[in-house]
Amino acid sequence: MEKRDYYEVLGISRNADEAEIKRAYRKLAKKYHPDTNPGDKQAEQKFKEITEAYGVLSDSEKKKLYDRYGFAAFEEGPGTDRGGFGRGASSGSSFSGGFGNGGAYQSFHFSGQDMGDIFDDLFGNMFYGQDKDGFHHRAENDFGGGSFGGKGANARAEMEISFDEAVFGCDKILRLQDGNGKSSSLKVHIPAGIDEGQSIRLKGKGAPGTGGGSAGDLMIKVHILPKPGYERKGNDVYVTVNIPYTTAVLGGEAVVPTLTGKVSCKIAAGTQCGSKIRLKGKGIPSMKNPANKGDEYIVVGIEVPRELTADEQQKLKEYDKARRQHGHGGSAA
Repeated sequence: MEKRDYYEVLGISRNADEAEIKRAYRKLAKKYHPDTNPGDKQAEQKFKEITEAYGVLSDSEKKKLYDRYGFAAFEEGPGTDRGGFGRGASSGSSFSGGFGNGGAYQSFHFSGQDMGDIFDDLFGNMFYGQDKDGFHHRAENDFGGGSFGGKGANARAEMEISFDEAVFGCDKILRLQDGNGKSSSLKVHIPAGIDEGQSIRLKGKGAPGTGGGSAGDLMIKVHILPKPGYERKGNDVYVTVNIPYTTAVLGGEAVVPTLTGKVSCKIAAGTQCGSKIRLKGKGIPSMKNPANKGDEYIVVGIEVPRELTADEQQKLKEYDKARRQHGHGGSAA
């Protein structure tokens, strides 16, 4: 079939600016996209044609070449390479098709914003919103391949889990709703040791592919709710524990909480407020190897009694006096 002038394909004049070119393409892409015309070979061919036209006219350098040389600018023959369009570009989001001259493969590169706008036009609010389990989901603004036998767009979701769920791992149910109001449920395994902001990739759970292509992936970003008394730093966990001032002075033992239950911890005599006691292997497991765990650090706080009996006050005064007599300082009684 004889190629049509690119401006004619998009229905615009040769003086059309960038915004006009984009508007024309978006309108036609929505109308003829294979996903909105399943099985319609004529619509698919038109979509290829307008995509090829947009791939040239949306690129200022390729547009200049086309305006000067026409289709000859992109022929792949000896001495005819006037811009290397048939060889693809090196940056941008790839949206590929097999409609080059003589069957040669060509790759058209559009910006992520272009593809996001087009995706929104085609799929509406699929994956948007928040469900009762705290999941937020939306479509990701990229296309992972061609529209003709190409991979579908990725989708992104966000979810909240508890501190303990992040430590030990869990299974959650994600409820999705597409643009047509159809709901579906998806079981998601949260691996032990996942950290704040990390994502889980579910292959093939994104937007459907086109022309028989595979579906995109679903990326779930995890947010971890705080746990009172616990602070995470990597795979280590910090817990503040208050001990009696007598234990801090004389030494002894204190029962402290860990992620797997309470344990008895030795307290050295003379332990100062803010000191850290390391409990090896009592931290958070590594996602790569759950057998490898971080450490727990007990941050020591000193309990100061709010009320003392008269006898207790007298003994403390005697202690203070003895300290001063031995040159250790202290306050006057």
